[in-house]
Amino acid sequence: IAMAATRNVMRAVRVFEFGGPEVLKLQSDVLIPDPKENQVLIKVHACGVNPVETYIRSGNYARKPALPYTPGSDVAGVIEGVGEHVTAFKKGDRVFTIGTISGGYADYAVAAANRVFPLSDKLDFRQGAAIGIPYFTAYRALFQKGRAKAGESVLVHGASGGVGIATCQIARACGLKVLGTAGTEEGMNMVLRNGAHQAFNHREANYVDKIKEYTGMEGVNIIIEMLSNINLATDLQLLSYAGRVMVVGCRGPTEINPRDTMSKESSIIGVSLFLATEEERHECATAVLDGIEAGWLKPVVGSEYPLEKAVEAHEDIIHSSGARGKMVLL
Repeated sequence: IAMAATRNVMRAVRVFEFGGPEVLKLQSDVLIPDPKENQVLIKVHACGVNPVETYIRSGNYARKPALPYTPGSDVAGVIEGVGEHVTAFKKGDRVFTIGTISGGYADYAVAAANRVFPLSDKLDFRQGAAIGIPYFTAYRALFQKGRAKAGESVLVHGASGGVGIATCQIARACGLKVLGTAGTEEGMNMVLRNGAHQAFNHREANYVDKIKEYTGMEGVNIIIEMLSNINLATDLQLLSYAGRVMVVGCRGPTEINPRDTMSKESSIIGVSLFLATEEERHECATAVLDGIEAGWLKPVVGSEYPLEKAVEAHEDIIHSSGARGKMVLL
């Protein structure tokens, strides 16, 4: 009886109150969830850590989950069981997700079958956990919201993190001229290895002048912005006529001069993957799966943490000296 009792529980990180990283509590007696209709149960091998998860955890984000909850949406693992009406997957399939219902910082997670995708044998589980939110966000920012076209130029501001590298790979594969910024030499090299034609160090005092020099009078058509509270005013100076800044990340308010948008008829457009329609998600998925098949979509995994170090992961993703690929929990 004791054996049977232990088999249906798992380890999961639980949040009982909003606050700092210390509110992430690892528990080892959480019940393994059951997949309901159109849902699957995944044995989690790796789960991506995204900055948005730290904002939600702190309680000052637009979306507040009901407490207690388990964070995490980018899971990669193996199907353990399927609910009614699920025909696309069976036990033993390797998969990755762009969302879970029960939370990904756990040994098992339930997800809606339409948020789950087959994971190619070309990629390991760590890479699988680095696909979901970064690549879907990058595709949405570039094409669904940014209307990027082959031949245009894109500046990826903060290009060495999960979304940044995804944006560089997608933009390069789709025929854009790609510029990227990073905060370290290592980060810049990583950006160049992953599709950027040119990299700039955003810690250098005169890096904006260097970008202006490189782009000449034209400016850049699109800027994918990971830290708009710091960079937005500068971004408006770097844009071409009818250029657009895609706000992917932000950590606070900022001040801009709206006149800077008038002189070029430029746009500032917010991007939220959570608002994507079913059709848009399907379009993202098609592009991503094609990229994996074609071989240009290769997630770069950065820091890796065991599940019990989730607190440390949340501290590091906000305070580390420079992003180097996608952070994952194993």
